Amino acid sequence: MAPVSRPGLFPFNEYSMKAILFDLDGVLYNDEQPIPGAADAIRWIESKNIPHLFVTNTSTRGPEALVEKLARFGISAVPEQVLTPSVAASAWLRTHATGPVALFVQPPVRHVFEGIQIVPEDAEAGAKYVVVGDMEESWNFHTLNRAFRLLHSDPEASIIALGMTRFWRANDGLRLDVAPFVALLACASARKAIVFGKPATAFYEAAAEKLGVDKTEVLMIGDDIEIDVGGAQRAGLRGALVKTGKFRPSNLEGPVRPDAVLASVADLPSYWQTR
Repeated sequence: MAPVSRPGLFPFNEYSMKAILFDLDGVLYNDEQPIPGAADAIRWIESKNIPHLFVTNTSTRGPEALVEKLARFGISAVPEQVLTPSVAASAWLRTHATGPVALFVQPPVRHVFEGIQIVPEDAEAGAKYVVVGDMEESWNFHTLNRAFRLLHSDPEASIIALGMTRFWRANDGLRLDVAPFVALLACASARKAIVFGKPATAFYEAAAEKLGVDKTEVLMIGDDIEIDVGGAQRAGLRGALVKTGKFRPSNLEGPVRPDAVLASVADLPSYWQTR
């Protein structure tokens, strides 16, 4: 079938899509402000029984807290529908860890790692895995240097990155996310991080498996051209970019070409019916 073009979309070949992955911040809300029409779009998806999950690199809250936040914006979900890097990393550590773990995460997320051997919060040695999440303003030189010392003390210790998002949009403007701090520690310790979360291919494949749908039939909707769209496409999914959150017009001039571009997630129902 010949490519078709519609307002707001790049030309694309017709293809079958059966399920959707939704990013959260920048797609359904901006920090504490809902995206207009997002709740209606999700209700429409539910009314059509379209399988969907909420996938986010947020590492400051657990699934339960994110479900509560979505509910405040009129979006219903259960914790099992929320896939976060913390959930994926903790599951992997429970089955693969060969030693103690050091956590550099916000207090509300620590419970996700219950049952895993954790080193004391002031330890500077003894960890086989250093888990790095978004600690926001809790980052300082002492905290970063402690993470470095933990890695330097054991050449076999691994960095576990809870996503690789570079920045996000808060109410007061753009804020650094986890990737810059992971990059700093990786450079200082001369090792590569194991990434749980977007844009890791395994993360997207796990989401598709959870949905019970072939990954080629899954559409990822996000506001990050590299992490959401590019990561999904490299994993074999389709990627749609919304012009909300951290979107910039220059995103459309780079090497990553979205399968669709929507003004916002509110346009999803009309896009889904006319694609």
